[in-house]
Amino acid sequence: MEGSGVIQRYRDFLPITDATPIISLNEGSTPLIEAPNIVQALSGDFRLFVKYEGLNPTASFKDRGMTLAVSKAAEQGVRTIVCASTGNTSASAAAYAARAGMTCVVLIPKGKIAYGKMAQALIHGARTLEVRGNFDDVLELVKELGKRDDIEVVNSINQFRIQGQKTAAFEVCDALGDAPDMHFLPVGNAGNITSYWMGYNEYREAGESSKLPRMMGWQAEGAAPIVRGEVVQAPETVATAIRIGNPASWKQAVEAAEASFGAIDTVSDDEILDAQRMLARSEGIFVEPASAAGIAGIVKSHAGGDIVEGSTVVVTVTGHGLKDPEIAIDNAKAQSMVVDANFEVVLAATGL
Repeated sequence: MEGSGVIQRYRDFLPITDATPIISLNEGSTPLIEAPNIVQALSGDFRLFVKYEGLNPTASFKDRGMTLAVSKAAEQGVRTIVCASTGNTSASAAAYAARAGMTCVVLIPKGKIAYGKMAQALIHGARTLEVRGNFDDVLELVKELGKRDDIEVVNSINQFRIQGQKTAAFEVCDALGDAPDMHFLPVGNAGNITSYWMGYNEYREAGESSKLPRMMGWQAEGAAPIVRGEVVQAPETVATAIRIGNPASWKQAVEAAEASFGAIDTVSDDEILDAQRMLARSEGIFVEPASAAGIAGIVKSHAGGDIVEGSTVVVTVTGHGLKDPEIAIDNAKAQSMVVDANFEVVLAATGL
């Protein structure tokens, strides 16, 4: 039932009224999974929890914000939504538009979207345009389209998206009984670190938690405008979901890191891919490359002595690994074997 989504559960913290039609796919309530095997592998002395956002309806955290953005668009009578996307936003927008009976227009950088995400946009019926240019070029086009009264932009420049995404911070506090000491997550367009910080602050102000975490954001080295302090004109990284050179929530992300005594730093593509494999093989959690940036950040921070002993640490993994199966197959660094239907042959091949 639609009442079990994040709008219904956290409606007192969200900008909705009785006139807001709730467009929901029962998003949220994603598991917070303790990850002791990673801590052991790092010889660490802290508790680590993985917020597995890949178990949202369209397999990424984007659904939290999209339910609110599309609901508010429906309240205003808008019948068409549009977004620029490296993949996950398009998948989410297309699904929620279908749920609402709206038209969805998706603009993506040509050749810069993972196969699984393109499949989602297309199967949900979005009008999908591949634009010759990068994400930032595409977002400028979307902003122009958004000037029309009959079109609503549902990128994270839409503040309802940020409002919806903050519910993940509420869920973390509800699961742990308080906010963690540190929160790690990938940074691309920077809406997520902004929304988590908003959520943690609002929950503390409401008396639902007693402290605030240090916000630890991680960009890929080839797409690190915030860390470099300048727009990256041609961002490049295997982590397509964070391949963004001019984040829409740049200022807010910096404020979140500074106000929380946290940081925004970089990890390399090799570190991201190593972290993707580590998480899958040590904890059984399969994420897309961008999601593994936060895990790579934990490895790097622990090596640098930045994680205090006894800390409670949360990392958000933003999208399911099936979003980008081609990268996963290559990164597995293993191949299946073809054998005859013979017991002795099969037994020998297993190495047991």
